[in-house]
Amino acid sequence: MSKRYFTPRLFGFLRDLAENNNREWFKANQDAYEEHVREPALEFINDFAVPLKKISRHFVADSRTVGGSLFRIQRDTRFSKDKTPYKTNTGLQFRHIGGKDAHAPGFYLHIEPGECFMGVGLWRPETKVAYEIRRAIADDPAGWRRASGAKRFTEVFSLGGESLKRAPRGFEENHPLIEDLKRKDFIASTRVTQKSITSDHFMEDFTGNCKRAAPFMKFLCEAVGVPF
Repeated sequence: MSKRYFTPRLFGFLRDLAENNNREWFKANQDAYEEHVREPALEFINDFAVPLKKISRHFVADSRTVGGSLFRIQRDTRFSKDKTPYKTNTGLQFRHIGGKDAHAPGFYLHIEPGECFMGVGLWRPETKVAYEIRRAIADDPAGWRRASGAKRFTEVFSLGGESLKRAPRGFEENHPLIEDLKRKDFIASTRVTQKSITSDHFMEDFTGNCKRAAPFMKFLCEAVGVPF
């Protein structure tokens, strides 16, 4: 059954927040945040648990208000030059059950005026984990090519992130997959429109893209030794 979760008012709130990023304004408009941003996001997360389980039972859609799949809107300003207190986006992360933080394999949805996208994979894994992925790519190049280069995947997703300038230790510069082996991030993303997010078929669209990414996610999970 089709169901609409997000409305243009979510984007309106985030635009207003970007122009009034201070605690006084947020406190005065917190009811609007709850109604148009937080509650719809938590409902989406809760409902996504069913289709996510069919993709893989090892990923979690956690609709808890604290510590779940919805990122806090409050920014951590301790080590940032930008001291504005709030994020001007809404982030949803469906993490692997074995992951302890956002750097584990996961499905991600980013909602921000003019900058909406969904992402899959591992962002900036620690050195040991990155090496495990590189080793898996080198040991099974055909499997990596199928996972990252299949038409069903690449007609929607594009690999991205930062890369090393030189070949990582243990790999030759002339390796046929050297550009993939140089990756610091093992992620892929696709743009999402506001029209799609505010439609009554966004759950189906998002689920369909997660299914397309399943072989890519499976490869990464197996590379780092967790089940898919």
